[in-house]
Amino acid sequence: MADALGMLPNFALDRATTQRTFVRDSVMQSADPARKAAVEFESVLLSQILDEMFSGLEADGPFGGGMGEKMFRGIMNQEIAGSIARQGGVGIGDAVYKELLQLQEAKRRT
Repeated sequence: MADALGMLPNFALDRATTQRTFVRDSVMQSADPARKAAVEFESVLLSQILDEMFSGLEADGPFGGGMGEKMFRGIMNQEIAGSIARQGGVGIGDAVYKELLQLQEAKRRT
């Protein structure tokens, strides 16, 4: 079976993949603005880390390099970072979320 574009095969998802997708989608669609802000913060930070990590790499060969790669490498890094953050990240988003909750509680008490 192919997808709507007729290019990619349609594979059945295993239970673990389905569960990760559900968790990721529920985090991004939740009504909790603190959770969304924490995930976005982690995504931006990871994007900057990936930009620095790839900044010294030169893409050679017949399909690498050039102005196009320079333009799209940043976009690719943003998408990779967003994907990592939405799927649980590296723990930065959780720490930011806890801190935001503590700040909200402190603000309510005053």
